[in-house]
Amino acid sequence: MKKVLLILLCAIFCISCMETNKSHEQPPSLHLKERLATTIEADSLLNEGKTYLSIYSQVYSLSEHRKHNLTVTVSMRNTSLSDTLYLEKADHYSTEGKLIKPYLEKTIFIAPMETLEIVINEQEIAGGTGGNFIFVWKINKNAHEPLFESVMISTTSQQGLSFISQGVRIE
Repeated sequence: MKKVLLILLCAIFCISCMETNKSHEQPPSLHLKERLATTIEADSLLNEGKTYLSIYSQVYSLSEHRKHNLTVTVSMRNTSLSDTLYLEKADHYSTEGKLIKPYLEKTIFIAPMETLEIVINEQEIAGGTGGNFIFVWKINKNAHEPLFESVMISTTSQQGLSFISQGVRIE
């Protein structure tokens, strides 16, 4: 009986220590076709802005010759309780300033207090150590400006690394 109990406990311990391999799952898409802004208020009622957001697909580790890959989550947040945010561009650039990917083909909307996210997998390192995004957006004249943030994270074994970056309005 003791042997059976010991084997059962060992099996439970081994199963609980197994790491499920979910890192290769693709993140949910932005469902952009569902988010297309079919009508936008008259331009006279809107303020337009442009925001720069730094992201890091890689960081240096130990020396300039070794890099560590990171998963990046880009959050696009509408901070208004009542007004819609219109997002016209969400362009991803590399360290060298080359356009990697334009995430929007047409203007989309973000509802009041809603957050949309772009997830860049750890294996996608095209952005390098100095990647960034440029967002072009429109809001009602009296609405609060949107918030753009990035969270970079990596976990290996029992080690973890994470940090954030906030967007800066450039126009």
